[in-house]
Amino acid sequence: MPVLNVAFVGSEELARTLAKKGDVRDIESYVYKEVVDGETRILSLLRPLRHPERLRPLLSVLNVAKAGIVEIAKVDAALGEVLVAFGAADIAIGHAIISPEEGGWVDPEQVRVILEQAGLADWILHEEMPDEHTLRNSLLSKLSTGDENEPLVIPIDQHFNVKGVGLVAIGYVQAGTVSKHDEIHVLPAQENGIARSLQVMDDDVEQSIAGDRVGVALRNLREESLHRGCILTLADENALSCHNGSKFTLLRAPFQKRELNEGDIVHAAVDLQFQVGRIIQVEGDNVTVEWEQPLWIQNRDAAPVIIVQLDAGNMRIMGVGQSIAPA
Repeated sequence: MPVLNVAFVGSEELARTLAKKGDVRDIESYVYKEVVDGETRILSLLRPLRHPERLRPLLSVLNVAKAGIVEIAKVDAALGEVLVAFGAADIAIGHAIISPEEGGWVDPEQVRVILEQAGLADWILHEEMPDEHTLRNSLLSKLSTGDENEPLVIPIDQHFNVKGVGLVAIGYVQAGTVSKHDEIHVLPAQENGIARSLQVMDDDVEQSIAGDRVGVALRNLREESLHRGCILTLADENALSCHNGSKFTLLRAPFQKRELNEGDIVHAAVDLQFQVGRIIQVEGDNVTVEWEQPLWIQNRDAAPVIIVQLDAGNMRIMGVGQSIAPA
């Protein structure tokens, strides 16, 4: 069943008009299902909470989203950081909706300029609130089955024990396909287990594909091997490489005036990992970082690695690490 994950930054009121509210953690989820010609299509809105106080929920949502919605109540530094983050995550499909606070006004031309500068020139700008059916249909028209032929990558954000089922890991399939009875390899624990069953949107399935939010019931695996940000792969696939340190070319974020220097502390956000490291060398735009814990990077041209500096003020997105390689 095709699923489109949408990063949603806006009001709960708007989210509820588009989909039914589900889980609430540091990210709220809203799900809309419809059946067309016998095929179920799913729109999954992921709404990060507590931005700008906390940046990680926004980046976690952008790690798994393929489209975006941003409701614009006012133009300020927080909006600028949100749009830059979407651009850094390469979210090319999106809708920006102008919805001013009561008594306020937002200049559409100013928003267009910011969208273009943030790398979101192809987004659709709505100068007033669109009809929810039109908005849903526009997003659902972008559904695709994703990278099913790539090695399996499932970053995990929850795990727990279920009576009668056992250990269950939950996450979004970023690439590849997982089937019942597959031998699963867990990183960074380097331990294996067997997928005894799979569940997508509360339905038992034989197979789960890219885009799905899947619960994988695992046997022959220690619970201690699972944590937020760990990754499930297939035991016979070489899906990711371990980086104790990384070297990359920094594609600087728009509006970012701060320079990175040796000794600075940065974070890398990719595949639900939020890994801290220290810069040990800077040569122009070429940066080398030593990570506190290993960073796992897909062995394909996949999700952007967003580089963040949490003490950088109103614009914490430093840019994207391009041509990233182990150091």
